[in-house]
Amino acid sequence: MVELKNVSKTYSNGTVALRDINLKMDKGEFVFVVGPSGSGKSSLVKLLLKEEDATEGEVYVNGYDVSSLSRHEVPYLRRSLGCVFQDFRLLPNKTVYENVAFAMIITEALPKEIRRQVPMALALVGLSRKANTYPSQLSGGEQQRVALARALVNNPSLLIADEPTGNLDPETSWEIMKLLSEVNNRGTTVIVTTHEKSIVDEMKRRVVAISKGLIVRDQEKGQYRDEDKNCQTYH
Repeated sequence: MVELKNVSKTYSNGTVALRDINLKMDKGEFVFVVGPSGSGKSSLVKLLLKEEDATEGEVYVNGYDVSSLSRHEVPYLRRSLGCVFQDFRLLPNKTVYENVAFAMIITEALPKEIRRQVPMALALVGLSRKANTYPSQLSGGEQQRVALARALVNNPSLLIADEPTGNLDPETSWEIMKLLSEVNNRGTTVIVTTHEKSIVDEMKRRVVAISKGLIVRDQEKGQYRDEDKNCQTYH
């Protein structure tokens, strides 16, 4: 499903984001990627989405050798993925329904498929009654649920959520995490980057901790440890 082999990432300004990362995530897993700001979490996500290329090593996602994908092949990779971000990234001039449908339109889905899938995705996140509402009329939690519906509407095998609760209050954060857990229970592999200790500790899922570009811990039913940020090597 996801595998990184000896992956390093150095940006053009000399910043070393990831250092010789080896990581494998299997189909159906729910994995938290944790670490302080600047640890390398977002760089990892960018490599999986082919927004950035690894400086060294190999990246595999959903059967694709991401490291060697050409530009015209990237859309095929991304069609197999769902992505949710901290800042929602909704289109302000489109309704909730149109925002979710847009994810299918760009994959050239048939209108009949769109009419079937969009209501199902909105029902899953509890927003059926908000279909004709605009993002500005929604709370932050509702906007994130729209973003989640958009990520799920194409039935991706892998969902990547990059700090999905970063702009939400604690109660709403838990609502989003419960939805992600439900999505995982339906068979979708879920990767969540976060620095929210209470969520990680309560959910007891696999935890991959990154510090200064290194994997310092990979633990089943793990917890968020503040001391990880001071670690230098994998153990």
